[in-house]
Amino acid sequence: MVGALVNTAAIITGGACGHLFGRFLKERHQETLTMACGVGTLFLGIAGAMNYMLHHDQLPGGGSMLVVACLALGGLIGEILNIEQLFERFGEWLKKKTGNAKDKQFVNGFVTASLTVCIGAMAIMGAIQDGISGDWSTLGAKSILDLIIIMVMTCSLGKGCAFSAIPVFLWEGSLTLLATAIRPIMTETAMSYLSLVGSVLIFCVGLNLVWGKKIRVANLLPAVILAVAAAFLPIRF
Repeated sequence: MVGALVNTAAIITGGACGHLFGRFLKERHQETLTMACGVGTLFLGIAGAMNYMLHHDQLPGGGSMLVVACLALGGLIGEILNIEQLFERFGEWLKKKTGNAKDKQFVNGFVTASLTVCIGAMAIMGAIQDGISGDWSTLGAKSILDLIIIMVMTCSLGKGCAFSAIPVFLWEGSLTLLATAIRPIMTETAMSYLSLVGSVLIFCVGLNLVWGKKIRVANLLPAVILAVAAAFLPIRF
């Protein structure tokens, strides 16, 4: 679990640096950083999605049918389970337990940062590589990206972002421990589908950062599982 520990440490470090620098920023500076985070996250999502669509254009739409189907059905499942509320409840619990009850941005920062650093394919593939071969290089590269992202997010959204280290450690650590069992499921097609749908969800996180919370992204998380399941259908998207 070296990769998960390194990634967790990187997020904590980024959060600590962001908190130290953020306290010296005026409100308008923080607003600009929030917009910068949003735009950067939008482009991360666009780049990931377009990487699939431009290289898998054997069908009209290049994966757009997969995205629509997974988001629609996954969103319905997520709304029934109300995953967003579970994230927020955990964030509220953390806020109280860490003495940040007066921080109005804590829960929003925690949820937004957690979704940004957990959804991508690097987290899943990197954790599986670490568990099977001990190769944590993918998670090491992700750690550098996460450190920068969380540092900037913490400057604008507050120290709740640093606590995204908790779900990252639990998620990547669990995948590392279960790597042998998961590996047969994560075929090349499954990873491609997961990367496409995950990138669209990251794009949605960026939308919320730029234009305010419009989309309950956590409730769309089942779409990622459906994307992996779609890889075993007799058709290709």
